[in-house]
Amino acid sequence: MKIEIWSDVMCPFCYIGKRHLETALATLPFKNDIEIDWKSYQLNPAYENVAKESLYDYLSNSKGISLDQAKQMTTQVAEMASNVGLKLDFEKSIPANSFNAHRLIHFAASKGKQDEAEEALFKAHFTETKDIANLEVLLAIANALGLDQTEVKAMLESNAFEEEVRYDIYESQQLGVRGVPFFVMDRKYALSGAQPVEAFKEAITQGYNEWKLAQESSPLKNLNTTTDNTCDENGCEV
Repeated sequence: MKIEIWSDVMCPFCYIGKRHLETALATLPFKNDIEIDWKSYQLNPAYENVAKESLYDYLSNSKGISLDQAKQMTTQVAEMASNVGLKLDFEKSIPANSFNAHRLIHFAASKGKQDEAEEALFKAHFTETKDIANLEVLLAIANALGLDQTEVKAMLESNAFEEEVRYDIYESQQLGVRGVPFFVMDRKYALSGAQPVEAFKEAITQGYNEWKLAQESSPLKNLNTTTDNTCDENGCEV
């Protein structure tokens, strides 16, 4: 069963939600039957940190709150993250446009390393306080993942995977996504936000049971029992 996750690497709840999902999956007996597909989403697609804003400045300006309120908000999120073993350094975190980071995730997906790229970008932004809009930072992340530097640099300097990112965002609009993280099980059930681990277990189990039942109860029906006009490893029959 496929679980699609609309997420932005600038979103702390997406990082926390990732951990909750992983914890839930680790306890489920059918975890090997689950496929994870990360989808791009941008909380602020027009943003460029030209003024070298701190995260507190960014939150204050974008939400219309005081710096003290911004700090209080992030303190609560950091405490929530620490409960799942994550250290989020909001004091030094650098707000950034995540578009190229999403392109890198799509490139990594083409090499079978999508989840690793998602994790590395979360860590770079929230824990290592790196600028994930910076080309050299993205290249260093790609290198650590074992991705070819020449390929990645050429990709980032081109328009490759731009349409894939935009299509993910378009899909989110069609599904009515209003915030992230947003988890969709088999395109039937949705879970919004960094829900508790138990909520993930229940939602995934419900989705999986229905998906499994559909697989077992809807076998393909062969309407012609002859073997004429077919090909197999032994050749073709006429």
